[in-house]
Amino acid sequence: MPPLRRPPPRDLAELRLRAAALSGRSLGELARALGVSLAGPPQRTKGLVGQLVERALGATAGNAAEPDFPALGVELKTVPVAPDGTPRGSTFVCTADLEGASRASWATSTVRRRLAHVLFVPVIVEGDELAARRIGCPRFFRPTDEQEALLRADFDDLIGAVGVGEADTLTARAGRCLQLRPKAQNAAVQTLAPDDDGAFILTGPRGFYLRRAFIAAVLADAPTASTGLVGKATW
Repeated sequence: MPPLRRPPPRDLAELRLRAAALSGRSLGELARALGVSLAGPPQRTKGLVGQLVERALGATAGNAAEPDFPALGVELKTVPVAPDGTPRGSTFVCTADLEGASRASWATSTVRRRLAHVLFVPVIVEGDELAARRIGCPRFFRPTDEQEALLRADFDDLIGAVGVGEADTLTARAGRCLQLRPKAQNAAVQTLAPDDDGAFILTGPRGFYLRRAFIAAVLADAPTASTGLVGKATW
């Protein structure tokens, strides 16, 4: 019998109800309800948490460039957190188009579309057993004007650096809220990026990530020392 997948939610209210119903449930419970096996090596189970939550909530976009809930314009992000709610790392937003960096615009960027309305689902990690991990309190998030201004500034600085040939010298330390980091399964994967002479070089793919402090502020509705922002999460 194939794994189950719920139909897409009809509206935002239904998505809110589905998300609320996940809070406190273990991944083992969720997997059994959906007919999904959690057995296997870490390589196979790496993306399984996100897939489980997608199936439970009725997300349909998969790897498409549109939000996970296209009809609602809502992106879904699962966030591994420590028992105290602290994110364990940065959160992937989308792959960066390095080749088109010189033509990139925040207004039409995938980054902006993905972050316009996000459902963050924290997954509490305590120990190594995948099935024992529990889902925390989901948060819906829309950036404030101030937050979007900072995200845009980071995007412009990061993609601008790539556009003038600095892809291979740019580090994950750049950016207050966003960062640009390598994004590939192995070193053999290559993509084109501008060089400082206006030609192109081969380099590893990069992805945009939200910094851990930014995600922590969103999940806690609290200011952070690094951004000074209040995460306007709603429920």
